[in-house]
Amino acid sequence: MKSALPIGDLSTANGSDVIVVGSGVAGLRAAIEAASRGARVALLAKDSTHDSSTDRAQGGVAVALSDEDEIGLHYRDTLAAGDGLCDEEAVALLVSEGPLCIAQLIEWGAAFDREGSRLAFTREAAHSARRILHAQGDATGREILRTLWSRAAALEGLTFLPHTYSVDLLIDGACRGLLVMDESTGAVRPLRGGAVVLATGGLGQVYQDTTNPVQATGDGIAVALRAGAVLRDMEFVQFHPTSLHLEGAPRFLLSEALRGEGGLLRSLDGRRFVSEHDPRGELAPRDIVARAITAEMQRTGSDHVLLDMTHLDPDFLRRRFPGIVATCQRYGVDLTANPAPVAPAAHYAMGGVATDLWGRTAVRGLLAAGEVACTGVHGANRLASNSLLEGLVYGARAGSAALEPAVAPDLPEAARACLTLSLPVSAAESCGAPILTDPAAAATLVRSVASGRLGIVRDGEGLASAVRCLEDLMAAAPGGPAKVASLTRPAMESLSLVTAALAIARSALARAESRGAHYRSDAPDHDDARYGRSSCFSAGMHRAAIADAPGGIPQDARTATRRD
Repeated sequence: MKSALPIGDLSTANGSDVIVVGSGVAGLRAAIEAASRGARVALLAKDSTHDSSTDRAQGGVAVALSDEDEIGLHYRDTLAAGDGLCDEEAVALLVSEGPLCIAQLIEWGAAFDREGSRLAFTREAAHSARRILHAQGDATGREILRTLWSRAAALEGLTFLPHTYSVDLLIDGACRGLLVMDESTGAVRPLRGGAVVLATGGLGQVYQDTTNPVQATGDGIAVALRAGAVLRDMEFVQFHPTSLHLEGAPRFLLSEALRGEGGLLRSLDGRRFVSEHDPRGELAPRDIVARAITAEMQRTGSDHVLLDMTHLDPDFLRRRFPGIVATCQRYGVDLTANPAPVAPAAHYAMGGVATDLWGRTAVRGLLAAGEVACTGVHGANRLASNSLLEGLVYGARAGSAALEPAVAPDLPEAARACLTLSLPVSAAESCGAPILTDPAAAATLVRSVASGRLGIVRDGEGLASAVRCLEDLMAAAPGGPAKVASLTRPAMESLSLVTAALAIARSALARAESRGAHYRSDAPDHDDARYGRSSCFSAGMHRAAIADAPGGIPQDARTATRRD
């Protein structure tokens, strides 16, 4: 896929009305919305047009358009998956505006799969109806990107800057642009303009095993936090249950739609085991399936289980999942004849930069959309295939709101309260690998700590140890834009990884219960009285704030929070 947008440079992009950082579904949709309203827009990509998770999205986009479905069902399924933490207003907007966004995509030329003249839908885990719209079998994200790039190319005033790394935000009472590194020269220069929309995607590279692209190092989380934004629900990281697990092969995602079409999870001795953990079996929510697989691997001492599609018609599999079948074949697995070895991998961050329903953050002139943002729409666990829809709905909203950067954000109570909370940093344990002198070693250490202590199953002792180690790494990091700007790109990315991992660790340590994708073996049950609400985190905090309730977080660490 190539961009048909005019390729610009910093001189031509300076003074843009809106600067969008990220070229996935949320970033493109925000750029299109702003440009269609007459704004001059600069669209930045860290590397190329293929560096987003959108390009890898296989399963589809969830939308209530089929005859057997309705918006109310989609709303209830999303709330149920979110395990008590979804913002109901945000979910209502997602499911009600979603059909209009998909209809708009089709009008722009998106070719979703059809059965005759009717749109074809499939089902995925935790959905009560067949509502997953797909394209080319398992290339939905790529088709959506193709459509958005084509639409963007038809608009005036939109300039594309690939290979432009975002270093830090320029703050002068409000966000006035950002410092960027031109990859061709390595020079760091200011890019000034109007509002900035962060659409930088996720943070999967914090973990050793992830379905995310190599660019997903949490850069948007880091620059927003340094600028004074608030992070929300950072402890909730979704692990996809089924990534291809072969030595020498990437952790390629084997879509949830495979199980939606009848795929079975088996132990190495052929036993179906997920139903022992949940009566919904393979169609239980992702967090439950991922924990079931983890428990089975621990029981057998194996590093994988098996995804079995061999009972399904081979021609159907090749037609419905051409990309997945071909990729598995490339690594020696014939999905039509043999089960594939699979294991969970870090996939999606439910938390992110706290925003209102228009993408506005706590920093005036700074907006966020897509995976880097947290509107509260996903709660503690994202419903499968809601991510592309979120990027379309909230990307468009952020692109519109970016034209009014002076409007104050209407953040949730929790996010506003965290702005003034600052607690001392704890004594750190020595972890070595300074970011400045050895960024590769620092990144390796972060991944080891995150995978061992911030993964699918956590406990208080491991989380406290992770916080101390990551704080030690952070203590060796530079502070302030001028110092950050002096780093190499590997060092900047390592700093982003440490920042994101530390936010996850602190928030997970504060939530002494289990909910959605956050599971603590030392606190396996819900505790609604103390933790039945969102967490929030801001720079300078030692621990995330969650509950203002008797017996909860100590008095000096409490903050007003909003019950969702």
